[in-house]
Amino acid sequence: MEIHYLSEKNSVLNHFLSQIRNIEVQKDSMRFRRNIERIGEIMAYEMSQSFHYRDIEITTPLGVKKTTEIADQLVVCSILRAGLTLHQGFLNYFDSAENGFISAYRHHPNHDDFFDILVEYQAIADINGKNVLLVDPMLATGQSIVAVYNKLMERGTPKELHIAVIIAAPEGILHLKQNLPDTCHLWIASLDEKLNDKSYIVPGIGDAGDLAYGDKL
Repeated sequence: MEIHYLSEKNSVLNHFLSQIRNIEVQKDSMRFRRNIERIGEIMAYEMSQSFHYRDIEITTPLGVKKTTEIADQLVVCSILRAGLTLHQGFLNYFDSAENGFISAYRHHPNHDDFFDILVEYQAIADINGKNVLLVDPMLATGQSIVAVYNKLMERGTPKELHIAVIIAAPEGILHLKQNLPDTCHLWIASLDEKLNDKSYIVPGIGDAGDLAYGDKL
């Protein structure tokens, strides 16, 4: 697996990362959603440099300009519900991309800290031969992303798989390395320290879905 760490160099990305972590800024859910969206836009730009391009000619009012455009067909797929704001950031840049939405959540059958991952709702475009961009703000244990990947592979074979996460824990990265193909690209905005005993990222940001859309039952 090829891993891209995007916050190693100082940029405006780190500015937005600091805001989504700040417990005072988090009180404004609209600002939180917008910052996640802007992080998605930055990650989309960085990811775009790895795509394939073709030469084209554009006619302007004064002549013809030779340039390039993305040759790959893209499918942006987000994991509900936390992935929606990040999804929009990618879609702002890849506006002709097709889309996919899939639900995955932690199910606690015994009402304790043990959980498994349930994947239920799916609405996904054809992925065969296309670049699939799987986006989810948090990479904690990695179980959700692996479960979603396995579901996606039942639907077809993508040309490339790119996974974009904002904040990742080392445990989650290791799980992806052990369970996903070596050809997969993992894009990480920020690497955090560890998981706590409830498998939440430390220092992390809290629950991204709750911060964006309110507490769930």
